[in-house]
Amino acid sequence: MAFGRSDLDMERRRATRRTVAVDEPLAHAKLRTGAQLVVLQASSWGALTETTERLLPGRHLDVHIVTPGGRTLVRSRVARAYVCRLQPDAIHYHAALTFDHSIDASSCVSAIPSVLAALPGTPGAPHVVHNHKADIVFDERVTA
Repeated sequence: MAFGRSDLDMERRRATRRTVAVDEPLAHAKLRTGAQLVVLQASSWGALTETTERLLPGRHLDVHIVTPGGRTLVRSRVARAYVCRLQPDAIHYHAALTFDHSIDASSCVSAIPSVLAALPGTPGAPHVVHNHKADIVFDERVTA
């Protein structure tokens, strides 16, 4: 049976993946052993990470991840791993992890509620704090 080019390019992922912004909580994960992972791309069933930890394919890991629902511990398996960068003092690896169960990998960026967006004022302007010394009056009487 001959395979055409389109047959080989079939999408095999369980869920669509997205690039994780560096300022998102999801961008930083941690292994139970303490090693740090930088999450480059994520989906609900897996993640592409970068680390200096040598992770071999087939290895099972417990990964602490911060999702919109809070911090979660997810059991993972290393699907692929390869050297992505060499430095004089470190070897950096890319490791593709598959999760044992689905997580919420949506963006943790919070939107401004419509009630607050409708308030008058300049967006991004600092909140004005009025210092009124007469708000609280302490009567300091000397008692004998």
